[in-house]
Amino acid sequence: MENFLHNPAIKATPGKKHQVSDFDCNYTAHIDNKKEAVSLLNENIEALIDIQERLYADNRYAVLLVFQAMDAAGKDGTIKHVMSGLNPQGTQVYSFKTPSDIELEHDYLWRTNRFLPPRGNFGIYNRSYYEEILIVKVHPDFLLRQHLPEVKKVEDINQDFWTNRYRQINDMERHLVENGTIVLKFFLNVSKDEQKKRFLKRIDDDSRNWKFSSADVKERQHWDKYMEAYSEMLSHTSTDIAPWYVIPADNKWFMRYAVSNLIINKLRELDLQFPHLPDEEKSRLAEAKEMLMNE
Repeated sequence: MENFLHNPAIKATPGKKHQVSDFDCNYTAHIDNKKEAVSLLNENIEALIDIQERLYADNRYAVLLVFQAMDAAGKDGTIKHVMSGLNPQGTQVYSFKTPSDIELEHDYLWRTNRFLPPRGNFGIYNRSYYEEILIVKVHPDFLLRQHLPEVKKVEDINQDFWTNRYRQINDMERHLVENGTIVLKFFLNVSKDEQKKRFLKRIDDDSRNWKFSSADVKERQHWDKYMEAYSEMLSHTSTDIAPWYVIPADNKWFMRYAVSNLIINKLRELDLQFPHLPDEEKSRLAEAKEMLMNE
């Protein structure tokens, strides 16, 4: 299995200035077709089942998976397919949409930090705190609802404001990693042409109408601003301890395989082990076994 953890076609190199356009939305590495990718994904799903059991038993690490993307890139489907074999008791998925009034009364990291995974568990963020440097950067008037001390009007939002938010996010992720939470961040990189095809498919297919919102087309009109915001995100928040992985999303079959590949290879670096009982405990097990055998 190819290891994409250090593949420059996918990993946003920390400390480097990035543009989303630098990454190929159609890249498929050595995978030739959908059938091959699905087969490899199925193998990875089986591997993840074993890894999840070891993660829980080892009880030293938690895993946070962060998914960001433009509409119709395939976040829901990727989460569904890649994590399909995991035990729901050890996996929590959270989708973050427009902040509630209660959430707006707290700092912007509060609503996501409430749902951080405990040790031994997977936590999956479908959108995340990164919305606070993406959608609010494209629509800075949203920040006025946060009642920030230094922001009374849109004109108060300058580059220093965004630089501080990048730093705050990096500091928060460093804190998580240093305390045992593995942070894996995936930007599902769909092209503008492919997004259009998927929108039209949702409109033309009655069974997919519910997935479409006219608001999606309105946001599409801000495509260039979003690409600029994502480029800044990759440049400022891809760090050595929590890098961004830019997943080519025009071929869903490769996207899903690549995500599973990255999760498996990262967690294999941890050398997760089942606990080894001390001799005293083993003696008690032997006694229990003898009692059962003598019933």
